[in-house]
This record gives sequence, structure tokens and C-alpha cells, in this order.
Amino acid sequence: MKIIAAQPFDFTFEPAHTALIVIDMQRDFIEPGGFGATLGNDVGLLKKIVPTVARLLAAFRAAGLPIIHTRECHRSDLSDCPPAKRGRGTPSLRIGDPGPMGRILIAGEPGADIVPELAAKPGEIVLDKPGKGAFYATPLSAILAERGITHLVFAGVTTEVCVQTTMREANDRGFECLLAEDATESYFPEFKKAALDMIRAQGAIVGWTATVDQVERALRS
Repeated sequence: MKIIAAQPFDFTFEPAHTALIVIDMQRDFIEPGGFGATLGNDVGLLKKIVPTVARLLAAFRAAGLPIIHTRECHRSDLSDCPPAKRGRGTPSLRIGDPGPMGRILIAGEPGADIVPELAAKPGEIVLDKPGKGAFYATPLSAILAERGITHLVFAGVTTEVCVQTTMREANDRGFECLLAEDATESYFPEFKKAALDMIRAQGAIVGWTATVDQVERALRS
């Protein structure tokens, strides 16, 4: 067993049953011209965590542990994108519209892909998801069960939406979850802080949080 000096208390895990899930580190959310920018957000806030996420990926790769990357995207005919989702808000470009990196949040388009610095390595799973949570309408549950995974470490964007949603889904399914605080980000710093507080409230009601340094130390120990 290994121990991460986490909040609200130590996170104990067995590496053989632990996986890393990196949520939606996609060009459409992180680069200018993508969906995040069309909503009026400062994508530079998300771009800043790319080196930290890269460190976390390197630590899991060095330890030989499973890594799963997710991408929020839809079929080209938008059959898996509810009209209420596509029509919500006031972006300058909507899901499926042509943009600088291809059609917005459409599977197979350049904008839906993971940023090059964090691209998946051979043997790592890349999972496309049509919703906020990574368990909805995907084979994630089966993938984790096949590998005997009981503990999950999370990174990615955005903290309060797709990351927290997936952590809550995982918590309901009995997984022990930890979020790497400096490998996740929001377009709204106050939302990230609130999400971290909610996740670890009341004795880790959703899960634990720790820094990438703390995770690295535990994996090396």
C-alpha cells in the first residue's frame, strides 16, 4: 500500500488497483478559437496547467499504471447531442459549427483532440464521451472492472463541470477518488476553489485532493 499526504486526510491506495483519468484536455477547451473561447472564456487559465498534467502523466507512466484520457465530443450528425445542450448559452459558435479547428466538439475534428503536449501514448485508453460525466454512455465502468481498478486519480478540465461530475459518478460506483489540485483548472478560479471544497468536505464526501508533488512522492516511495 502507498499513502498520499492528501486533504482532508491521507489517501491510501494499492498501485496495482489504481488508474489515472485525465479529463478533456482538448484543443477546443484550451486553445484560442475553440469552444471555450467562443463562450468568452480566458483559455489561458486552462493552458497553464498543461505542464503540471504532463508531470502527472509522466509519474503514472514511470510507475506503469493505467491511464485513461477522455474527450467530450459528439457524432458528426449530432445524434448524441441533445438540442438543449447545443442551444444553451450564447457562444459565438455552437457545437457542430465550423470553426478554426474544424467543427466544434465533433469526434475526429482537430479541435476535439487532446493538446499535443498531453497526447496519449500507445496502450493508453482514449475515451470519447457525449456528456459531462465520463461514465455516461461510455464503456468506462467495464474498462475499470476488467482491470480491477478500485482507486482513481483525476486531472483535467474543468474542475467544477466534467471533472467533478465524473468524480461524483465514480464515488456513487464505489471508487475511492483523488483529484490533483494543480492539474485541474476552471475558467472561473472561484468555481475551482468551491469545487475542491465540496469534493473534500465532510470527511472526503466525494474524494480527496492533493498536489502533483504529493502524488509523485507517493508513487516513487
